[in-house]
Amino acid sequence: MRSADTEFVGGPLDGRILPIPLGPFNGVPKTYRVPVPAHGDVPAETLVYVRAKQHRGARWHWRYEYDDGTPGTAVTDGETSG
Repeated sequence: MRSADTEFVGGPLDGRILPIPLGPFNGVPKTYRVPVPAHGDVPAETLVYVRAKQHRGARWHWRYEYDDGTPGTAVTDGETSG
């Protein structure tokens, strides 16, 4: 399966570049969800990153930007808020 090294901006994955599997048309998904298991008194949650276009000179590529809780996209304990 093909993948693309994709940069993450904001949130806990800020500055990391991870290989993201490409879809059927060689593009990264519009949203990328990272499940975080419960730890102690902190409940399980899912970090949500949204695809954004980044320009570098005349070229561009995709990156993911952290979605810090926009209504309808934040997920905690498997339930969608909003």
